[in-house]
Amino acid sequence: MGIFLNPGNRGFESAVKSQIYVDKTQMLAYTNSVLDSEQRYLCVSRPRRFGKSITAEMLVAYYGRGCDSMELFRNCRIASDSRFREHLNRYDVIHVDINSFRRAGEPEEGIVSRIQGALLGELRECYRECVPGDAVSLREALAGINNAKGTRFVVIIDEWDAVFREEKEDNEAQTEYIDFLRGLFKDAPSKKFIKLAYLTGILPIKKYGTESALNNFDEFTMLEADVLAEYVGFTESEVRELCEKHGMDFERTAQWYDGYVVEKGLHVYNPKSVVDSIRRKRIGNYWTNTETYESLKSYISMNFDGLRDAVARMLAGDSCRINPAKFQNDMTSFKSRDDILTLLIHLGYLTYDRDTASVWIPNEEVKGEFVNAIEDAGWKPVMDAINASDRLLEATWQMDAEAVAERIGAVHMANTSVLYYNDENSLSCVITLAYYNAVKEYTIVREMPAGKGYADIVFLPRKHSDKPAMVVELKWNHSARGAIRQIKDKKYVRALEGYEGKILLVGINYDKKTKKYKCSIDPM
Repeated sequence: MGIFLNPGNRGFESAVKSQIYVDKTQMLAYTNSVLDSEQRYLCVSRPRRFGKSITAEMLVAYYGRGCDSMELFRNCRIASDSRFREHLNRYDVIHVDINSFRRAGEPEEGIVSRIQGALLGELRECYRECVPGDAVSLREALAGINNAKGTRFVVIIDEWDAVFREEKEDNEAQTEYIDFLRGLFKDAPSKKFIKLAYLTGILPIKKYGTESALNNFDEFTMLEADVLAEYVGFTESEVRELCEKHGMDFERTAQWYDGYVVEKGLHVYNPKSVVDSIRRKRIGNYWTNTETYESLKSYISMNFDGLRDAVARMLAGDSCRINPAKFQNDMTSFKSRDDILTLLIHLGYLTYDRDTASVWIPNEEVKGEFVNAIEDAGWKPVMDAINASDRLLEATWQMDAEAVAERIGAVHMANTSVLYYNDENSLSCVITLAYYNAVKEYTIVREMPAGKGYADIVFLPRKHSDKPAMVVELKWNHSARGAIRQIKDKKYVRALEGYEGKILLVGINYDKKTKKYKCSIDPM
């Protein structure tokens, strides 16, 4: 076994032996199904700390020669698959983490020579007579070994996009690196010596114009996870099981770490945060603490039309439609707000629904990161609304309708340029932003099915809360009392069936002519 050639199963063994391990080995059934086929080139991109390296170690442990991984996989899901034994420890594996070849203070132009030098050394030691003496590239070495012995390789490159992420402006290094990958995976000889290619990273494969640099790769991204969707993060059933086993509140865990929509009907949870919250027995900011919010601030502070509006609306619980197709899959070629928002999907700060082409902030942990970023970015009106939301809640609980109307009006007037009115959905955004801190006590549901229609906003008290439930109806150019009548006539309180605590009915009207709010609050 070598460092890069057939490095063994120790990496995956340590993951399996961890205090918390979620079995994702069934993914191997898919990689087995594409071995030797035209679909054997895979690039799987997902945010940092979403399990990319553990998955790469799993592939190394399963396919790599020179070790016996039968006991390691015996109790895993893949062991029941009919093709499990057929491919277990049968192939020569090359595993490279691109970050390990980056050198602080050294030019990135040297990274390709460092990679090829290290791999050629190990290949010559293992296949002395097969590597051509004049070979200077990895492609030449692998082609020579294949010609001599028919050996085919599983090549796994972790953090494939590190050069593009860490050296954003170094075009020479990027070009040299992508040419290296093209030679390894796209030129004709690779079809003979590549049994499976598996790349992991945060970014999809770089585009040049409209063309992918490696268009023979199947890509599975945060935009289109497709058949690998359930392996992006932890699924709801997996998190429920972990919460039950370790005595954690599933509702709170979902509020903080759920929200990534990777395929229709399938949400995944942030694995780093779920694991750390269970280990530490408390909800907290675990994933966002692994990187400063400065990077997020730098992106959302860019002066693209509509970007600030979109972020403010998402903080208020809304979603925004985008076109991700023009994104160049790098961190510099930005031409519109949609390019920035698409990058934030890949970085894990936003989630994307392919059916509606919409993005939103996935959960409370990430939302807190946005608040930190906009505070330093100077978004005073939004921050003032957030900071005043506790006082608005107190006024609502005390049924001080006049104070509620006044405080919501202040939020509206301060954020007119961001949350402009053109429909009731914009009104709902203003109200949600004004009640921003209510998430500490409530689950907030917009357009909740109830009685004979949909309640505009329902505030459902969390298990630990002793605050009243609230059903809010919004009106535009009508009346606050009319909103209360609608709640009662259409029996919206049925949305709270089974709830035995106090309920407040809240009617809020915005008069477009006077630009004033009126509020009415009735107890039940």
